[in-house]
Amino acid sequence: MDTEPIIQALEQIMNDRGVPKNIKSSCEECVLALKDEKEDLSVRLNTCISLLDEVSNDPNIPMHTRTFVWNIVSMLEAAQHA
Repeated sequence: MDTEPIIQALEQIMNDRGVPKNIKSSCEECVLALKDEKEDLSVRLNTCISLLDEVSNDPNIPMHTRTFVWNIVSMLEAAQHA
């Protein structure tokens, strides 16, 4: 399974100057988790879904970023079932 499109989407959030640091930090954690080849893919996907679920509930997240995070979660869930 190719996680590169998901990583690129997360990096877009990380490079957005309007996104708070704590949210960027969670996205960076997700990228590191997805790249961790030692971990099973399902574990990596679940880790990211959990992190992004927390991020999407952050009251400081810009609305357009929240929508983007939801789209990334959908991509992760689709990858789980692929």
